[in-house]
Formats: sequence, structure tokens, C-alpha cells
Amino acid sequence: MCRSLLALLIFSGSVSTHAKDYVVPAKNVAGFFANLPEDATTVLFSEVATYRCEGDIVLPARQHLVIDGRGAKLILGAGSNGFTTRVADQKAAQSHTSSRYTIRDFSAIEGGRKGVDLKATLNSIIINCRFTGQSEAAIDLRFCLMARIQNVLVTNPAKQGIVVRHGAWTGATATNSQSNSTVLDQCRVYCSSTTTAAFTVLNSGGVRMSDCISEGHAPRFDVFLSARMDGNEAAIANNPVVKSFHCSNLHVEHRSTVASIHVNMPVKAVVDLRNIYWNGKLTAPVLRYLSGQVYLSDIGWWDPSFHIATRVSAPRIHVERCHSALYIVGAKNTTPAQVGVLRLVDPIPGHTVLSVDHVRVIHPAR
Repeated sequence: MCRSLLALLIFSGSVSTHAKDYVVPAKNVAGFFANLPEDATTVLFSEVATYRCEGDIVLPARQHLVIDGRGAKLILGAGSNGFTTRVADQKAAQSHTSSRYTIRDFSAIEGGRKGVDLKATLNSIIINCRFTGQSEAAIDLRFCLMARIQNVLVTNPAKQGIVVRHGAWTGATATNSQSNSTVLDQCRVYCSSTTTAAFTVLNSGGVRMSDCISEGHAPRFDVFLSARMDGNEAAIANNPVVKSFHCSNLHVEHRSTVASIHVNMPVKAVVDLRNIYWNGKLTAPVLRYLSGQVYLSDIGWWDPSFHIATRVSAPRIHVERCHSALYIVGAKNTTPAQVGVLRLVDPIPGHTVLSVDHVRVIHPAR
């Protein structure tokens, strides 16, 4: 009896289902993913050095699917959205958040509308990849909770570099489909002459950027941060569930044309901007403020050309451990529209005289 049971256990173990790797064929990449076997846990781009795909590469729903570039190059057709997921409506999106993807180790993903266009995932990762020449965005995350973009290089995006935002399908709103708690770590965007924004975060809370670089040609914005639900940037943010944004050690190597950092967050939302370096003189503001509790800290360099623009009369800005040239309170160059480096620029209706009642500057460098 014991021997029979032991034999049965050994036999059962020998036929159990195991995780399985599949190699992506050189041709028909999209078709391969459309018919990916259920037992696939990892797919390898290792058959050829350069792959081509004219259409979308639609990723199937999986608890965790690893897409390993193995150093290969992937060239996309002009209309391709690259690696993408599809959801019909918010109900389908909520179900799809049980899926997770790791996209890694591509020497280059070139062309296409987008390189990665993920929707409705939880804890997905994009790591060690280069994106070049996408016409809409290199990476577009919608309703991607706890995603991580790490060690990613973006070169010459025609419009946007990396976008983190809420969903835009039937039933999705700015409060039920955010990309909350997403992390951007050691990412560089080298802007083209037509780039609008290197990094964009819309209606998503708890997003963190660390050790990132924006360089190349001058974009309109380096970081565009907004929680305005209808997209109207002439009005202050009104998303009731967005509470914070954190950015540390951002390095800017060019002159943005509208503003380096645009901030339009809910009135009590924390916007933590720490150890940011702008290399060179600027004509546009380093910060364009509409709303939010902005904390500027550890800014070690402040050129005399730098200034902060506010579109509202009473901004909430706290400055700590920054260069002594970043002065506001007690400044001698004071007018109804300027106090020190703070200027009232293009004010929204009803905001005519600048007030610094809610501005603090403490522990300046000496």
C-alpha cells in the first residue's frame, strides 16, 4: 500500500505543470502573442538580433508574464502601439488588474506611436530598455497601479516621453482608474525639437520620481504634473483623491520653453521637489504654480535668471535648505506682481495682487 502510494506521488510529480519559456519567432511577432500558450510564463526575444512588427503587440491576460528582450532591437510600424493591453470598459479594466507584466532588456524599441501602452495592471515593471522616436509617447501607463519604470532611456520622442495617467475608456474617470504609487527611477528623456513634455503625471497619487534626467532639445515642460480632472489647466486642480507627488534628484540640461515644472495639484496635496538641478540660465520659470502644497528643498544652485511663476495670488510654497539666491520673503524687489524670485504671471481671473502669506523660506544656505 505504501509502495503504491509512493509510486503514485512520484508519477504525479513527473506530470505536473511547470513554468515554461518560449522564444519569439523572427516573423509575426503580434501573431505569436495573440496565440501565446497558457503555460507561457516567459517569452524570449532571442531568435534574431532585430525584430520587426507593424501592428500592436497585444499582451494576453496573465498573472505574471515576463517579456525578456535579451538585448534585441524591436522596430515598430508607424501605427503600432508597441506592447499594449486592451480593455473594453472599466469593469473589464478592474478585472484586468490581476495581470502583471515585466518588460525588460531591449537594446532599443524604435518607432511606432508608442513603445509600451499598458492599461489596467498591478505592479508591472519596465526595466533596462531604450525607446527611440515614438510619435505619441515612449511609455504610456493608464490605470497601472504600483508600476515601476527603471533604468529606461527615451530618445527623441516626437511628443511625450513617459506618461503616467488615469484611464480613458468607457466608465473610467479621473478618480477610479489612476496609476497610483508608480515609481520612475533612473530614467532619462532626451527630447526632440518637438517634444512637449519629458515626464507627465495626470490624476495619479503617490507617484515618485528619483534620479531622472531631462535633456536634449528644449521641450515645453520637463515635468507636467496635474490633477485637474477635465484637463482644463486654466483652472486649479479638483481631483479629491490625489494627495501627493515626490521628485528627487532631477537633473535638467536644457531650457524648457513654457516652464521646467508645471504644478496643478489639489490645494492640500503635498508636492515634494527635492535636490533639483537646472544647468544653465533659463528664461521660462523653473516652476509654474497653480495649486498644491509645494515643498522645495535642497536646491543647491539658483542662477540669477531663475524665477518661480504663480498664476494665483496666494501660492503655498515652503522653501528649506536651498541656495541663498532663492529668496522670497523679505525681498527688496517687491511689486504687486513680484516678491523676490516669485512672480505673478498670466494670473487666472480674480488674482491680481501677489501675497506671500503662505510662503516660507527657512534654513537658506549661507
